[in-house]
Amino acid sequence: MADLTPGAVQALKELLERKKADATKGLRLLVQKGGCAGYQYAMKIDSGREGDLVVERGGVRLFVDTASVAFVGDSVVDFSDSLTDGGFKVVNPAAARSCGCGSSFEPGAAAAEAPPPPVDKEAAAMPCASDEGAATTR
Repeated sequence: MADLTPGAVQALKELLERKKADATKGLRLLVQKGGCAGYQYAMKIDSGREGDLVVERGGVRLFVDTASVAFVGDSVVDFSDSLTDGGFKVVNPAAARSCGCGSSFEPGAAAAEAPPPPVDKEAAAMPCASDEGAATTR
């Protein structure tokens, strides 16, 4: 099951406060086709939906839709405050390989047969470090 590190919990609390998000909101982690390795992570502030995997830690929530669960499995969402590569990061032990920046991945055997999740045009795809001006979830 997906999880949040203490650093991600704190960063998400601060993000939700800055955005003045209501109590139903949390971080939605989803997977979409794309990126340099075939699939990419995307995130947005959202409310839970029926069927979501919901992870609650430290007063915040992580939502994962049913189509993305097969791809993220036991992933952990962390937060880095580095100058060159800051933001929410997904550590996915089930990925067969990840691109150099970690925002895109090739699914492992467990998810290889799963149908691709639908595209969510509102979610910000996690950009590669080389993507100049791309949207982030900071």
